[in-house]
Amino acid sequence: MLLDDEDITAQREHSFFGDVINYFDSAAKFTKYPEGLLDQIKFCNSVYRMKFPVRMGNKIETVVAYRVEHSQHKLPAKGGIRYSTAVTQDEVKALAALMTFKCAVVDVPFGGAKGGVKIDPKKCTELELEHITRRYTAELVKKNFIGPGVDVPAPDYGTGPREMAWIADTYAAFNPGIDAAGCVTGKPVSQGGIRGRTEATGRGVFYGIREAVGVAEDMKKLKLKTGLSGKRVVIQGFGNVGFHSAKFLLEGGAVIVAIGEYEGAVYDPRGIDVEGVLKHRKETGSILNYKKAKNIKRTNDILEIDCDILVPAALENQVHSGNAAKIKAKIVAEAANGPTTPQAEKILEKKDVLILPDLYLNAGGVTVSYFEWLKNLSHVRFGRLGKRHEELINRTVVESIEKAVGKNLDAKAKSILMQGADEEDLVNSGLEETMIQAYHEIRETKSKDKKIPDLRTAAFVNAIDKIATSYLALGIFP
Repeated sequence: MLLDDEDITAQREHSFFGDVINYFDSAAKFTKYPEGLLDQIKFCNSVYRMKFPVRMGNKIETVVAYRVEHSQHKLPAKGGIRYSTAVTQDEVKALAALMTFKCAVVDVPFGGAKGGVKIDPKKCTELELEHITRRYTAELVKKNFIGPGVDVPAPDYGTGPREMAWIADTYAAFNPGIDAAGCVTGKPVSQGGIRGRTEATGRGVFYGIREAVGVAEDMKKLKLKTGLSGKRVVIQGFGNVGFHSAKFLLEGGAVIVAIGEYEGAVYDPRGIDVEGVLKHRKETGSILNYKKAKNIKRTNDILEIDCDILVPAALENQVHSGNAAKIKAKIVAEAANGPTTPQAEKILEKKDVLILPDLYLNAGGVTVSYFEWLKNLSHVRFGRLGKRHEELINRTVVESIEKAVGKNLDAKAKSILMQGADEEDLVNSGLEETMIQAYHEIRETKSKDKKIPDLRTAAFVNAIDKIATSYLALGIFP
């Protein structure tokens, strides 16, 4: 039996959407916009709650689902769809609001939206999931809550490229046309997806952390050396985001000392082979009993392990008032949405912990979704027009250098120098530029106003400024 919204909300220590509103209000104090404009930016524009019947085995089940459009200050609205029995209207509203502010922080020209379907995908057959996904899409089409210029979903917890392909196909059946593929992102590459999307959020987390630990002034306050090299990292959550965050951090020189999932966690202070844990999990169905690490039965115990960087990459409300005082990390890097409650944040601030907010840090997914959407509307693969021309120019330059010095370059170096950028190269380059630029914008905002207490507030201030500018340009507000 699925719980109603009220039942699940009662089990939580706070309202997730309420937290977002509180963060917004705290940041709004550092702006000078009229109350009416701030209210327009703050609250959700459209909330669609639906119920529809689906055959599950020999029974007909009623599925509860949501789509929330928080803001249409820029179109389309954008946000993932999650499949979970824990989905509530409060959660979906909060995630939609975060998407609005997240897009603004990284200069992605979308409004914020979010969707949720209250099911356990692990207990559904593939056919049942397809029926649910297609019916959910049909419901969105009925109310004009989906379309390449209206509202563009993406994968989230419990969904992936397969579900996005079903959504695109269903939408095209109702709205055939050359731009139909742009109704959703996170699709398989063969069906209009983009290379680099799968690892985009984790790669963005890596870029964000790398920028933060590269600022000598900030690291000195934390009594840490600059750079990723040797930094001890704990990863909580080993799904797509957690795995890729760990993978890229490891490649960047960090040491992954612990990895946690819902079934438990593994720990080794000398460092864990991320690829090895993934392989072990695929073979056994669990990260536990990995031969080269020690088991930790309670996954949330890893939050309290001594480390330099804690990366919560699971769900919201993981760092709370009950465990914040026990956290030993000097940096909490929010790869998940809303993993730190406001009560916990106050405790961490007193301990001088640097929090890299979700509003910024996990924006890699929506950034690359934006690139996919552009690809779908332009109907051309990135790199297709220029790659060979770049290679011709590069080859000419290399050969000229070799001729001038009278010596051939190393074969590997020569190959790299002559290579033209393909789609994935361009996607990763665009993502890296986005994350670097956004981090230093946030940090600069905090540095300019000494009263702004933390990076989260600074990120919200930046988002409010950008969204307010969009509304003021329309002449609606004085």
